[in-house]
Amino acid sequence: MTQNKSTSGRSYLAIPGPSVLPDVVLQAMQRPSPNIYAGELIEMTQGLIPDLKRVARTEHHATIYIGNGHAAWEAALSNTVAPGETVLVPASGMFAFGWGDMAAGIGAQVQYLDFGKSSAWDLERIAEALHADTQHRIKAVLAVHVDTTSSVRNDIAALRKLLDDLDHPALILADCIASMGCDRFEMDAWGVDVAVTASQKGLMVPAGLGFVFFTDKADQARKRLPRVSRYWDWAPRADPEVFYEYFMGTAPTHHLYGLRAALNLIHAESMEQVWSRHARLARAIWAACERWSCSGDLRLNVGDASNRSHAVTSLQLASPDGTRLREWTEQHLGLTLGIGLGMAGNDDPAKDAYFRLGHMGHVNGQMILAMLGGIETGLQALNIDHGSGALEAAARVLAKP
Repeated sequence: MTQNKSTSGRSYLAIPGPSVLPDVVLQAMQRPSPNIYAGELIEMTQGLIPDLKRVARTEHHATIYIGNGHAAWEAALSNTVAPGETVLVPASGMFAFGWGDMAAGIGAQVQYLDFGKSSAWDLERIAEALHADTQHRIKAVLAVHVDTTSSVRNDIAALRKLLDDLDHPALILADCIASMGCDRFEMDAWGVDVAVTASQKGLMVPAGLGFVFFTDKADQARKRLPRVSRYWDWAPRADPEVFYEYFMGTAPTHHLYGLRAALNLIHAESMEQVWSRHARLARAIWAACERWSCSGDLRLNVGDASNRSHAVTSLQLASPDGTRLREWTEQHLGLTLGIGLGMAGNDDPAKDAYFRLGHMGHVNGQMILAMLGGIETGLQALNIDHGSGALEAAARVLAKP
């Protein structure tokens, strides 16, 4: 394909993370290095913790790690699961298997329940697995709220009710990396014991920070472990005696300034409004996709709208049209769509059928319409068969108050 990418105007990174960075976040980070021993950085960091907890909807503990979402995974596991103990992993996409593999890496026994790449959990199957665990060998359920690869959203509150009904003591460890700050998540109200997320999606900060929120119940699990590595141990981070214990070393200074600006944006809008905005924009995207799917091969990966994320949408065309469309929109429009990560093997030609749309964080109606318009243009330019009326359908959703 001939390269014809324009250098004029702003490009649009419409992938499911890293997400679009607000100008105020970028401006907050563009500054000289601060003193890491005294002064404004210390005071600002202490103020970040309660505002992070407001996003997670918890009154419990919050910790910050220098690392990505995988680092937050390992931190959560290292504080709750001992080598030889069992974790249950209900999987609706690649990242659930990734978290399970990390648990295996620290010596845990991993029990998977695979629900495919287009379906949410079957709670009856989870109940069967827990009911069969009469000796309570399962110490934790690794629960991915939204799998970024498949765009499936799972019901965390229903999982807690199931555990309670069975009187099973397993902890719920929730992966909210794709969902926090986009899809409704209520850590305390839903009975989550540990929640993990990262900075580069709904929190609108460059990749590099991981966050772990935990309850006193989860901390009791930590206290019974034979050891916790000094770096991953959440105890000093959650209750530091000196500033460097927040990070077990040098603070991620400029990320913290960016996070402060991002949290200011989130709370000025309010969490309820943030969730409402993401839901409305997601419905507009789905309306457009459903019109496109009336003719040709395009389809939404998740058929049941109640199981779709408000942060990311996974789609499929005939192979290799997904890749062709992504390449065309990036080269000709400056619009970058997400690859179909984890939906097919690297050697499987079907991998070129999938692509994803990120609609998380710093997005609004005109940005979503621009993304959808870019896709429509690409479909037409490449003569990919598709239904008509997609932009009109999206506009009707956004036109409603």
